[in-house]
Amino acid sequence: MIRYGLIGAGMMGQEHIRNINLLPDAAVTAIADPDEGMRSLSLATAGQATAYADPGEMIRRDDCDVYLIAAPNDLHAEMLQSLMATDKPILVEKPLATTSAACRDLLNMAKGRPSPIWVAMEYRYMPPIQRLLSAIEQGATGDPRMVAIREHRFPFLPKVNDWNRFNARTGGTLVEKCCHFWDLMRLIMRSDPIRVYASAGVDVNHRDERYAGGIPDIVDNAFVIVDFENGTRGMLDLCMFAEGSHWQESVSVTGPRARCDALIPGPARFAPDGAPREAEFVTSIRALKKEVREVVHTPPELLIAGDHHGSTFYQHERFLDLVRRGSGTPEVTLEDGYWSVLVGEAAEESARSGQAIDLRGRAP
Repeated sequence: MIRYGLIGAGMMGQEHIRNINLLPDAAVTAIADPDEGMRSLSLATAGQATAYADPGEMIRRDDCDVYLIAAPNDLHAEMLQSLMATDKPILVEKPLATTSAACRDLLNMAKGRPSPIWVAMEYRYMPPIQRLLSAIEQGATGDPRMVAIREHRFPFLPKVNDWNRFNARTGGTLVEKCCHFWDLMRLIMRSDPIRVYASAGVDVNHRDERYAGGIPDIVDNAFVIVDFENGTRGMLDLCMFAEGSHWQESVSVTGPRARCDALIPGPARFAPDGAPREAEFVTSIRALKKEVREVVHTPPELLIAGDHHGSTFYQHERFLDLVRRGSGTPEVTLEDGYWSVLVGEAAEESARSGQAIDLRGRAP
């Protein structure tokens, strides 16, 4: 039995618990969160677990095999620093931290640490994204030259103390939400980003909301262009006030042979009929002037277990395999986490300044 210690028992923490419950010989046995309501909900989901208001107390007890950080973004770096002193494997939710400087500090601190730290980039493990990556690997597109990602989704949901309404606590929408997409672009293009240009605004969501912390300042729509070192490029089209559209995300990769599209529906609870929906994969073959469509199946119990189209479960499968092997490199490293924050940070800066941001020389 692999015993998980969970730090952060909110919405994403509870999704992690539901998916770990589906894994053999694994369980969340300790939960730390200062909010009593979130602790109670997570305990009900986990079953037999010990609850702590203070993560430090849970860490000092030292009765977990691995740790999972799902606290608010601005706490990730602090929690990870505390856990690095242990010899336990760690899975830390995205983003790795709210700034690239904090990510770089974590990279330096982790040098020589024998136990793995895995950054939770769930989108890599969605079945339609896995199908896309497999097609590219098999040469379906030829060498990828362009990747275009569109996400038109529901607004940020309410969170404890409204932490996700503010750039200072999230890193900004283009870090908080979009780090997944910068990670996918870099993974697909097999190259590091060198330039980022963004146009973004706060146009619809949260404009009439007021909190003790002030007025929400997170952007709710953006276009972002990313240039890569190998001459390829990516584009993101983000809208955070479009809930109910059939395809919440589409990831399109184009090369000289074909374009491949992964089409991903949103969570069932935001669908008009409330029912889970299957993803699709489409190949548009240039030479044949032909389009081939296929359904990409995800087991319904995984669609019900979370809002990320089964990816949380598959990520935990891979992480747990690494833990049980006792050696090996995480599939999503601290360096991957650094790059995803760096691009989002640059996009936020570009949107404010109106200037393209040069990333050359910023490799960790």
